Amino acid sequence: MFSRRALLASLPAAALAAPRSRLTIGVMDGITGHASDPASVAVAASLGFEGLQVTLGRRTPDGPLLLSDPELQSRFLAESRRLRLPLVSTYLDILHVHCLKNDPAALRLAAEAVAVTRRLGAPILMLVFFGPCALESRADMDAVAGPLKELAREAEKARVTLGFENTIRAADDLRILDAVGSRALKIYYDIGNATNLYGADPPAEIRILGRGRICQFHFKDKGYLGEGKVDVAAALRAIAAIGWQGAIVLETGSPSQDRQADLRRNLAYLAPLLGR
Repeated sequence: MFSRRALLASLPAAALAAPRSRLTIGVMDGITGHASDPASVAVAASLGFEGLQVTLGRRTPDGPLLLSDPELQSRFLAESRRLRLPLVSTYLDILHVHCLKNDPAALRLAAEAVAVTRRLGAPILMLVFFGPCALESRADMDAVAGPLKELAREAEKARVTLGFENTIRAADDLRILDAVGSRALKIYYDIGNATNLYGADPPAEIRILGRGRICQFHFKDKGYLGEGKVDVAAALRAIAAIGWQGAIVLETGSPSQDRQADLRRNLAYLAPLLGR
């Protein structure tokens, strides 16, 4: 008799994904060519996506995040309702400049982003730790635990989940999650970054993290999905094996420079793997 794990590993991704996985496919607004712009909702809907990640935008000359503007929020919400396309998460891109590990401004901006995310009705705020803000040492990892714990308290009140996207391994992710000790902090896992940026094994890490510690996924590769180093089908098998449900968000590039054509191509590859 096969064990359940062995049986799942032997099945093709499409058989794993349908009909019970209930995974949806979203896209980042910037990938449509309309970062922080409500026009991205219509583009995503027209291409057949099922959700949108909204970029909160760099600070305006007056100080607040771009998406702190109530009028801009209203336009996003109106388009989301009109086209029945949910805003599945937000992305705090200013954390590429202000680092949560060593810059007090980062915590203030992240707290502002929690409030904006709540007003947009999105369940997840993605926090990024890359480039100069990457967690490159144990000291860096320890340094973010305090700010994340403080921010998680605000997120719990707002009923927002913080998506912790980074370049560290699953074991270190779990250590930080345990140190923070909040249900409002989970991992935002990018299978493209894991494969190409820091040489991890996404299927293995997905299984290590488990269903309850991952809030959302980014899918991408260097080039088109299915044609690079990232084993998309293996990642989907791992997602099915842990019983995770939610949104897979495309952060794919545009090799042809035709954004919509390239998004259609990536979507056409991914959708059948999910039983579409």
